[in-house]
Amino acid sequence: MQVVHEEDHLCHYLEEATLVSKGKPVVISKFIEEAKELEIDGVAKDGHIIVEAISEHIENAGVHSGDATIVLPPQKLYLETVRQAKQITAKIAFALKITGPFNIQFIAKDNTLKVIECNLRASRSFPFVSKATKHNFIDIAIKALLNISEEKDFETLELDWVAVKSPQFSYNRLKGTNPVAQVEMASTGEVACFGDYFLEAFFRSWLATGIELRGKRILVSVGGDKKAKLLPYLQNLKGWSIFATEGTYEHLKTLGIEAKFLHKASENHEPNVKTVISEQQVDLIINIPTNKKNNTITDGFTIRRLAVDHNTPLVTNLQVAQTLLQALVEVDLEYLPVKAWNDFGKKKLVEGFHYALL
Repeated sequence: MQVVHEEDHLCHYLEEATLVSKGKPVVISKFIEEAKELEIDGVAKDGHIIVEAISEHIENAGVHSGDATIVLPPQKLYLETVRQAKQITAKIAFALKITGPFNIQFIAKDNTLKVIECNLRASRSFPFVSKATKHNFIDIAIKALLNISEEKDFETLELDWVAVKSPQFSYNRLKGTNPVAQVEMASTGEVACFGDYFLEAFFRSWLATGIELRGKRILVSVGGDKKAKLLPYLQNLKGWSIFATEGTYEHLKTLGIEAKFLHKASENHEPNVKTVISEQQVDLIINIPTNKKNNTITDGFTIRRLAVDHNTPLVTNLQVAQTLLQALVEVDLEYLPVKAWNDFGKKKLVEGFHYALL
């Protein structure tokens, strides 16, 4: 599977496809950019939904659902989007007369929903939504398949906590690969964490994938129109030393953000981005690729490979980078309270509030 943006790229991909599978057709479909992706996991009985949970992808559509960072309950979906998704899900379940587990993936843009696919099985997100909602979806599905009735209302949207599932990759074991999530699944694992609010849950989950922040030195290299979408998030980042390559450095200057200039990997001048990464002079790297061709060796590709090979935390997705920068500002990195799964959802008194009838 491949996303193509230019005619010569399409011709190249079709030539490769014919070598791999001669005589087999190639399916071509329209790719919708700048859209959100969401999915619903559920259980139905004779076409009627028993329980369903809606999750939101942090990355825009175009990242395989197995590689996506997923949050439940959704944080940025319009109420109308949620309503439409639930209505469409009910119609699909009824039309297919589903009994048992299912997963439906949606793409949302301009408050319009399109169905990507419906899987009549338990998806990889079933354990996640079970833990996140505290309803055992597998147990519910088994009862539905065994025709065991269970009259119960399952709350999966109005939760007092947030759960985030993050992917884990093994790019360090795959030398020479481009460490960027694409439409084909590349992750080799996943981890989920809870928080009292979204950014806390996200940051816990991001760290739990095996990431360690050694200090507060960040390298930012962003191309194209993504600069304007990402760099303002750096304005509130206090106490961090920022390193940047030429284009990003100049854009930071226009925003009044102090940064240390680095020459590109293809330039034989110091200070050079290759030296800084190789000598582990930075603790976090944000590199948002702009080149549409995955196999092209670019300055950005060199940065990404050096980051992976030197075990430096790397972020290559715009939406994840925006969320991470917010978390670095708003989450107390020195104090993340340790809480058991069962602690989330417990009723707690709010101190300092007194109610009176006036």
